[in-house]
Amino acid sequence: MKQVLEVCVDSYDSARAAVAGGATRLELCAALSVGGLTPYAELLSDIRSFSDIPVRCLMRPRAGDFLYTRQEISMMARQMQVLRENGASGFVIGCLTPEGELAPMEELMEAAGGLPLTLHRCIDVSRDPEKTYCQAGELGFDTVLTSGAAANATAGMATIARLIALREEMGGPEVLIGAGVNARVIEAFRRQVPGARAFHMSGKTAVESGMLFRREGVPMGAPGLDEWHIDTTSQQAVEEAAQALRKPLVKRLPC
Repeated sequence: MKQVLEVCVDSYDSARAAVAGGATRLELCAALSVGGLTPYAELLSDIRSFSDIPVRCLMRPRAGDFLYTRQEISMMARQMQVLRENGASGFVIGCLTPEGELAPMEELMEAAGGLPLTLHRCIDVSRDPEKTYCQAGELGFDTVLTSGAAANATAGMATIARLIALREEMGGPEVLIGAGVNARVIEAFRRQVPGARAFHMSGKTAVESGMLFRREGVPMGAPGLDEWHIDTTSQQAVEEAAQALRKPLVKRLPC
């Protein structure tokens, strides 16, 4: 299986930086500051104007949990049809039951029209991540994005290692390692976890706003949110991650 460096982007500039930096795939979303929401079809179309890189679109109608109403599921299914028409290569989806189990997703699977599917980080807040991983494989997902049920991938390394072992044992979905990923994290995983080969990152850096007039104390979102810096993917961070992923592993000789 080939190596994967997926970069999560929510803007045109971020997409261009990710492609220039050597990403092998994009996860397209909106509002990365809240963990990512369903992206605009127009943004996907604009990305298609300069690149044919695979783009998987995140389907998430709101921030918060992954317990969705019938209306939310129906809306996501309709949005998937529009995104397919605008060049989506696949989708990133996931729903849970109130008990923390993986929920049936027939409507979303059908809306994908046979395109590849990633199970997103709902696995990290599910009751049993290993069981959820196995169920994802049974449902036909080819990829599972996970931090190892931890705040970041480094903290979840042990669980990720178990999922990779399951991948090898059952021929399961690719384990896409995400949350806090950068070049150093990729190097550490490749040294310590045999089979770690797929990584998900945003590579964000804060870009200063071009606004000269700035009225302070009027937040547009959550109080304390910085309105005068825009998180944008750093081409350099992606380049460094791509180099770390390509670098040959040096086998240590026994003492």
